[in-house]
Amino acid sequence: MSVSKLNGAQEPVPNAGFSGMGQNFKKDFNAGFLVFLIALPLCLGISLACGYPAIAGIFTAVVGAVVTTFISNSQLTIKGPAAGLIVIAIGAVTDFGYTGGRDIAADIQAYRMALGVGVAAGCLQIIFGLLRVGSLGDFFPLCAVHGMLAAIGIIVILKQFPIVLGGTAAGEPFELMAEIPRVIIDMNPYIAAIGIGSLIIMFGIPKIKHKYKILQKIPPPMFVLFFAIPLCLSLGVPNEGIYVFEGYEYNLGKEFMVNIPGNMFKAIAFPDFSSLKYIAGWKWVIMFALIGSIESLLSAKAIDILDPWKRKTNLDRDLFAVGIGNTLCAFIGGLPMISEIVRSKANIDNGARTRFANMYHGLLLLLFVALVPFLLCKIPLAALAAMLVYTGFQLTAPKEFVHTYKIGVEQLVIFVTTLVAVLATDLVIGIAIGIGAKFFVHIINGVPLRSLFRPYLDVKIKDDKTVVIFASDSAVFSNWIPFRKQVEYFLKEDKNVILNMSKTKLIDHSVMGKLNEFEHEFERKNLTLEVVGLEAHQKLSGHKLSAMKHNRELIVRKHVSIVAETGAQALVRKGFMNLDIARFASIEPVKKLTDTPNAAYSLVRIEALLQNEKADELFEYLREEILPKHPDTIVSIEDVEMVLPYERNPQK
Repeated sequence: MSVSKLNGAQEPVPNAGFSGMGQNFKKDFNAGFLVFLIALPLCLGISLACGYPAIAGIFTAVVGAVVTTFISNSQLTIKGPAAGLIVIAIGAVTDFGYTGGRDIAADIQAYRMALGVGVAAGCLQIIFGLLRVGSLGDFFPLCAVHGMLAAIGIIVILKQFPIVLGGTAAGEPFELMAEIPRVIIDMNPYIAAIGIGSLIIMFGIPKIKHKYKILQKIPPPMFVLFFAIPLCLSLGVPNEGIYVFEGYEYNLGKEFMVNIPGNMFKAIAFPDFSSLKYIAGWKWVIMFALIGSIESLLSAKAIDILDPWKRKTNLDRDLFAVGIGNTLCAFIGGLPMISEIVRSKANIDNGARTRFANMYHGLLLLLFVALVPFLLCKIPLAALAAMLVYTGFQLTAPKEFVHTYKIGVEQLVIFVTTLVAVLATDLVIGIAIGIGAKFFVHIINGVPLRSLFRPYLDVKIKDDKTVVIFASDSAVFSNWIPFRKQVEYFLKEDKNVILNMSKTKLIDHSVMGKLNEFEHEFERKNLTLEVVGLEAHQKLSGHKLSAMKHNRELIVRKHVSIVAETGAQALVRKGFMNLDIARFASIEPVKKLTDTPNAAYSLVRIEALLQNEKADELFEYLREEILPKHPDTIVSIEDVEMVLPYERNPQK
């Protein structure tokens, strides 16, 4: 039976089937409850940030929890709306005529047209899953993807920060940056007090938790609600009216509060497929399907690494499940969903054992919104905006830049290029520019054009249990998918693999990370994946998974070792001088025992590293001049690999 080491003890892998629901109920329900506390305000906030009704995020979390649990085999991921899709969702509804509340009828129509896009995107993801393209995420370089996510984080901050202060936000990212001073000057003091206080809690509570473990069970968003709701009510924010502060008048009213219908089922909305008649509509379909799939796949893979039992998600099946969930969500008025990384990690941290923790969190959301929706109407929008500002900061925190820099300067260049490109254009063009920058860096580092999309692999059988794969030209993100399939084939065949990379010009960071993951997969099957031939490669940074460039010359020399009587030393040296061999080592005396007790005579050992032709000439000299006169002389010649920088002339 498989086991995992938890808290110093060996625990069996939990039974994830229906028969295991009872065994794991306590831990799974506890984790699901705590994730529910995190998800509730975030689902509302993400919905509003997307230009959807607040209830849409709840629909998504419920469908994602209840439906995907029974389709995907991913044990610890939480499915639901995510901040990473806000930019796409708000872009879609804006293209379809969203006015931000100025024209309610136009906003509802834009929302329904976006739902039509959501249905089509979900169907496309179902096709992705059926076609087994779960490896899609492997094509996109990690630094470009993280650059895109960092840009999304900045956009989320720029759009939500004005709401924290009681204002509104509209425009492109750089326009929003320019508006920040005006937003601060024109802030609504009562709303700003709620928003800024919520920000302080979101950023401060995680630090306090380290000191007071009793607080760790309460997620920061709940602390925000405990603070924001009483303050909001005491200030009279929900009451329509005007108040005066420092001689200036400011508005109060329900526009600063969450609006949830008393009957959630009356809030169900159906898609308008007229959006699919336009090219712009299909643009958003592709963006929802592509970006959502990439984020979901990356999250699922990250959670597999964090899983205490190292269970492996079937990415094709998970993508199929997400597609089913998204199609159903869009049919009833929900946001797009993904496997969400933050809530999934909270699920693990709180002791979840199986996929049913995801289901419990969704059922709790359903019960809460169905039974006490009036409590949600007490939540101020500024508090939700503060939570999203914090989420955006997590996506683009300075530590992300530092981490990328440590992997390699070239990775930081691609990261920043993608980030700026997304801010200046949009997600599709931005990620395309980031990938283009990655290709440019690879070509500069010597990657042949022919190997950008095709790996050159030669397979040789070493023995019944081991194969050797010789890779040539390059091993980079864009040719990794066929590369991976070759390695995966032998993993499925229960073969050990020796991967010889000596003839590669470059192995990029993405591939180094994938090979590291593969090593663990081989270990789980009691097999080995050994990467060899990196002696002539140099890391581009000190990071253990840094890209490696072939920048040294690997040459073969003959190691000649001569053991002869001391009397032959002069004759051997003469041969070396005649052949212009100036570099050699002489070690003496070496004692050789004879058959006569207590008797021995001295020997000398002379060693040199020579080119092939010089070694051949020396051997001929020894055979003709030394061996006839000193027959006890021993000559040993073997090949030795030497690594030299390219700038060195190996002939010298």
